[in-house]
Amino acid sequence: MASDTPTETAPPAPRPPLPGRRPGSGPRAARAPRAPRRSAGRTGGWTPWLYLAPALAVLGGLLAYPIWQLGLISVLEYTQAQVSGGEPTTFRGLGNYAEILGDGQFRSVLLTTVVFAAACVAGTLAVGCALAVLLTRVRAVPRLMLMLAALGAWATPAVTGSTVWVFLFHPDLGPVNRVLGLGDFSWTYGRHSAFALVLLEVVWCSFPFVMVTMYAGIRAIPGEILEAAALDGASPWRTWRSVMVPQLRPILAVVTIQSVIWDFKVFTQIYVMTDGGGIAGQNLVLNVYAYQKAFASSQYSLGAAIGVVMLLILLAVTLVYLRLLRRRGEEL
Repeated sequence: MASDTPTETAPPAPRPPLPGRRPGSGPRAARAPRAPRRSAGRTGGWTPWLYLAPALAVLGGLLAYPIWQLGLISVLEYTQAQVSGGEPTTFRGLGNYAEILGDGQFRSVLLTTVVFAAACVAGTLAVGCALAVLLTRVRAVPRLMLMLAALGAWATPAVTGSTVWVFLFHPDLGPVNRVLGLGDFSWTYGRHSAFALVLLEVVWCSFPFVMVTMYAGIRAIPGEILEAAALDGASPWRTWRSVMVPQLRPILAVVTIQSVIWDFKVFTQIYVMTDGGGIAGQNLVLNVYAYQKAFASSQYSLGAAIGVVMLLILLAVTLVYLRLLRRRGEEL
């Protein structure tokens, strides 16, 4: 008796490929989409350089040629005798560098410059970042007044600002000593007090750049992130350290490098406020020391060698700082 259950039929076997043809190569086989071809004219190798050519020409004229001349003078015997034509210019090679590196005063001035620049950078970043956070917490009118005051300090020429600060802290005429009850105390007589006075002036004229830049970065942080931190009960310091700083690290890298460069090569404030480097050169920094070597002593080659050393130090510090940021995974 036949069963009522339908019998299952096996699926047909696949047809073997035709001779000389690979499987999946028939006309019905799905083909992978090809990437669109770019026009050769749009991706020409010279097009970006044509756009950059004007800027590169300006930078070459303003930076490359002076640096070349600086390096050239630093390897020559170039004093007042050579400038006036009394003696021929001779090649010294690395002799000028060996002379300044073997000079104990140069090493002392270099150490002083590093410490002073580090203190200026730390003070500038601290004041600028604190005021940038304050700008986000005050109303429109106080914010406008603070911005105008900061931009006024930023726009003041270095010579003018230094002269005003010297007057404010003058032992006889300055109002600061009267308010503090210091009598005729001279801020520029002692080595450390003179450096402290110059540091205050440098921070005063430098923090507006940090403040404005960091304020713009804080305003770019999504409000939801800051609101979430506030709802979690984070204090202002914890919000700054754990929420804002990770978002602002690329901007912090820029302002830090700029501050290091500016403060390491400070000249005007030291020269004006300490009358050329202080008593017996106690307040010398590298820029003022190079100026004295080149123009006061007419040893132009030694002054140029000091300038090259400063350039190499700044390049090394900048490259090391950027390398450390890249190792931490920061995008610059």
